[in-house]
Amino acid sequence: MIQIRPLTRDDLAAHRALRLEGLRLAPEAFGAAYEDEIQRSEEDFARRIPDTPPSAIFGAFQGETLVAMTGFLVHAGRKQRHKGMVWGVYVQPAARGQGVAKRLMQAVIAHARRVEGLEILQLGVGVYNAPARALYGAMGFEVYGVERHALKLASGRYMDEELRMLQLTAGQVL
Repeated sequence: MIQIRPLTRDDLAAHRALRLEGLRLAPEAFGAAYEDEIQRSEEDFARRIPDTPPSAIFGAFQGETLVAMTGFLVHAGRKQRHKGMVWGVYVQPAARGQGVAKRLMQAVIAHARRVEGLEILQLGVGVYNAPARALYGAMGFEVYGVERHALKLASGRYMDEELRMLQLTAGQVL
């Protein structure tokens, strides 16, 4: 059985291990590089786990094992705090195909809808990543642009990224 909950500093070791696994196994899926992140201390990773809402890192646990996670960030700036961002979605290969990513996204969306003043939830997804694109589309995230050459991998290959958003509330347009 999978349990979804926000990570705490008590989850530091599991968070660090899963994050590094994702960066190592799927470098094309993340803006961060394994080579940079492996150099970060445990204190650096601990500082990244939000300890005050509404930002959070959500984890999916199978028993005591963290098998998937995703981050949720609310922008702090006065002109951008109506937007939240989903980042760092990763599911271990053995846990894929079981609806874990969907459950994580449902938890993030439900959490985002409870954040006062939050109107939009944004994310980026590699154009090559058909399963993730299908999931986000099914959850109502609409494409609003494509960033060409969003990432440059160590091999020199570029990755384009779809920019998607989910409208949480009806916002005013000038």
